[in-house]
Amino acid sequence: MISVFLYMNKDKFVYVGSVDIIEVDCSKKLQILSEVFESDQRIRKSNELIKYAKEDHRNQELVISIIEKCGMPTLKEVGQRQMDAIWLGLQHSTEEIRKKYFPQIEKAVKNGDLSKQQYALMKDRMLMDEGKPQIYGSQIENGKLYKLENPETVNERRKEMGLEPIEDYLKYFNIQFNPN
Repeated sequence: MISVFLYMNKDKFVYVGSVDIIEVDCSKKLQILSEVFESDQRIRKSNELIKYAKEDHRNQELVISIIEKCGMPTLKEVGQRQMDAIWLGLQHSTEEIRKKYFPQIEKAVKNGDLSKQQYALMKDRMLMDEGKPQIYGSQIENGKLYKLENPETVNERRKEMGLEPIEDYLKYFNIQFNPN
């Protein structure tokens, strides 16, 4: 049982309870994960995370329950969208949950079930959780690029992970990259 807080600008949060392992029908994981994916994307596009905190919480419980009761899915069992739903559920969860399930994410990336980009984003978020500099420059905090390890070589690391140059990425956030 892990407490979940959904953050919006770090100063507003909603406590939605603990993430519990719930009953899931493993034979329906494809359908469940499809619904999780649709829900997650709808929530994020609405830009009203606080309003949808309970739905997000439910998605996290479903993803974690599938992993715990059915095992980590693979592309042989489900499609890319369903694998993305697993990643989204974990990425949008808490530090403790990301840390616990990151080995499964690493294995899924190694097996080609998830992308290197997904690995990079979760790894950076986990480093940020720990107050450490990020490696790939994917995390923004309070309208600024979160601290970055060796900024002068970030584009080499980003390229290895299939990510666009950091200058292009930061344009989405109206942030100017300054490696110094």
